[in-house]
Amino acid sequence: MKKTIIIFFVLFYGLFALQGCAFFGFGDESGQMYKSAGQLVEEGAYAYEDKKYKKSLKAYTQLKEWYPFSKWAILAELRIADCNFQLEQYDEALDAYKEFEELHPKNDAIVRIIYRQGLCWYNQVDTIDRDNRPAVKALIEFIRLKERFPNSKYVPKVNKMIVECTDNLAGHELYVAEYYYKSRKYKAALNRYKYLVENFPTSEYAAVALSRISAAQKKVDAKEKK
Repeated sequence: MKKTIIIFFVLFYGLFALQGCAFFGFGDESGQMYKSAGQLVEEGAYAYEDKKYKKSLKAYTQLKEWYPFSKWAILAELRIADCNFQLEQYDEALDAYKEFEELHPKNDAIVRIIYRQGLCWYNQVDTIDRDNRPAVKALIEFIRLKERFPNSKYVPKVNKMIVECTDNLAGHELYVAEYYYKSRKYKAALNRYKYLVENFPTSEYAAVALSRISAAQKKVDAKEKK
């Protein structure tokens, strides 16, 4: 009888252990064990190299979730951000890059993290008649990179993109100013023209704005005399 009870408890404990693996994240609902951390790293790396970013993202996400204390966890965090970036899932990529920077502020990859955050916004910059928020955000990240890492290899590329973002913002200001002028809101148009000239003097749009200031000022004066 005693032997039967011992066997029962051994079997019961073994069954519980298998189910517990799934419950605590070491296996799936069927009790099947997952791949090892090393296997997931290898799978994610090969998939990334082959530009199979969805497959790579899946592997690194599993690695992060199943082995959060593994020596590969930091790599998984970084590659999750990179995969989302390559898939043009910029909101997800930004969240992942920001999280990485917050968790590992002194990591050697930080300069690249800031650069990629800038690119996430830069790649969403649209024409001057659209929302200028991406250009503003990209400019902030690129300037931040230059200030923190002035000797970085990314600086030459960043300098070019800063000029492009600045021109986009200047063009947006001119677009809005012209809209106000056509709508006979001359005071608002005048302020926009002046703002453009003062804040974006080297932009190609500055000369256009400068040529409009006189006409807008005359319209404002005429309106005030009535």
